[in-house]
Amino acid sequence: MQYRRFPKIDDTKISVLGFGCMRLPLKKIDVNSAATNILESHKIDYEKAKNLFKLAFDNGVNYYDTAWPYHKGQSEGVLGRALNELGIRDKVYIADKCPIWEIKCEEDWAKYIDLQLERLNTDHIDFYLLHAMDANRWQTVLKYNGIKHLEKAKVEGKIRHLGFSFHDNHDAFKQIVDGYDGWEFCQLMINLIDTHADESKGFKEEGLINLEYAEKHEIGVIAMEPLRGGLIARPPENVKAIYAESNIPRFGSEWGLRWVWNHQNIICSLSGMNEEMHILVNSATASAARPNSLLKKELKVCKKAGDWYRQKMIVPCTGCSYCMPCPAGVQIPDIFKEYNRLSMSGKLEYTAGKTLDKKIASELYLKLKNNNQGADQCVKCGKCEQACPQHIHIRDFLQEINTNLL
Repeated sequence: MQYRRFPKIDDTKISVLGFGCMRLPLKKIDVNSAATNILESHKIDYEKAKNLFKLAFDNGVNYYDTAWPYHKGQSEGVLGRALNELGIRDKVYIADKCPIWEIKCEEDWAKYIDLQLERLNTDHIDFYLLHAMDANRWQTVLKYNGIKHLEKAKVEGKIRHLGFSFHDNHDAFKQIVDGYDGWEFCQLMINLIDTHADESKGFKEEGLINLEYAEKHEIGVIAMEPLRGGLIARPPENVKAIYAESNIPRFGSEWGLRWVWNHQNIICSLSGMNEEMHILVNSATASAARPNSLLKKELKVCKKAGDWYRQKMIVPCTGCSYCMPCPAGVQIPDIFKEYNRLSMSGKLEYTAGKTLDKKIASELYLKLKNNNQGADQCVKCGKCEQACPQHIHIRDFLQEINTNLL
């Protein structure tokens, strides 16, 4: 395992591979049963998760990232319990995030930190982030004097280092970075697909320009979604053919992670590893990758692959499930994943916003419809769009999918 240091935290070495606790292994249950509630359907398989944490630690991973809403509030407790039972809490760093959308008064800053410390069963959080920041949430921070209260928590020893995760345009990023000179790190969505914004395709992340601005201000970067919810780890045949042009045999995940780690200012890249093989393959890649080491031909195929994904993806969804549960029962991430799969496999020739001449048959989508989980169940309440960090026009896409798929 390799380790890097934050520019403003030079006494701390962070593993370049971090464990993201948003996609932990789940217990197998009948998700179609009427008796299954949303918490049951997201119940973490604790023993399996604990074993994965141990395997990651044994392979040198020392950075574990969680958040208040992950797994419907279960992730923090599972991580804290496991690290303590494994006896490694003091040997690793915990990153947790403040749920800005829950802050309604100044007292809430301390309230949520204390609740998170309780969930984690620890007396301090090593890296504390303002979660999913955008221009509007920055106004919430200012309105309720968030920086003052978070600095107080640092003095009290409840949190060690302060940063933020981000989903918005570059102007909003600059506003937040320039608004406080005490940021020690930030977390950005960076992968070979989300390199720049493209409103015509719905891509709003500006990964590279934000990375450059953070480096200019000596703010070390944690990369989230380096494999875009597993999409880059499972390349379709067209992308495999692109990678083959380099004559360098690699897994899709290795191409994706090497591209991220090629950037010097990316201190750590998070991966939601819910299988042992994920940890072993990613750890091996982490041990071999170096900053500024990719050859021109490697960078060329990475750009070509990223361009192909951007062209073929219809919905820029990462599968984070922040939009869930849907009050009407629509399985939004699964529907978007299937729609993108049909496009990338060539089964769906698509022009944005247009109705297809002929509906496309999808066995998976038909199953969802038969379970009353299809796009036809959408009541356009808009709850999903308020929660989506990618600011996707979910209701419009669901209407389109209901028109185009059988």
